[in-house]
Amino acid sequence: MASIRREISLDTPAHDVWEAVRDFSQVHARVAPGFLTSLEMQDGDRVVTFFNGLVARERLVTLDDDGKRLVYSIVEGRPTHHNASFEVLGDGNGGSRVVWTADLLPNELAPAVAAMMDQGLVVMKKTLDA
Repeated sequence: MASIRREISLDTPAHDVWEAVRDFSQVHARVAPGFLTSLEMQDGDRVVTFFNGLVARERLVTLDDDGKRLVYSIVEGRPTHHNASFEVLGDGNGGSRVVWTADLLPNELAPAVAAMMDQGLVVMKKTLDA
């Protein structure tokens, strides 16, 4: 199983970043506008469309306000298995770090998923530090 871990530093306080990240149904507007071009809620899942036309149905697994950690899984899309988490951490200087980890199968998707995560983090930094 491929495991991809990415991290970014933000100037924005962890509490403010978490308030945006935890809003599962508004990630396209509050966290990654343009990277995600649309989002539709269906039976508790979010169906997201990415900038490149890929569509995935994502299911919320865990929303941990105390730990500032959100876990979701792609239940319909290209991967046969996908589980990912966002963790928001304070940096001790008034800013924050976001750690995004994804575990997926088949392994062959890892380079493409990693590249998309890298692009998503660029948008997230711009949006969350605005």
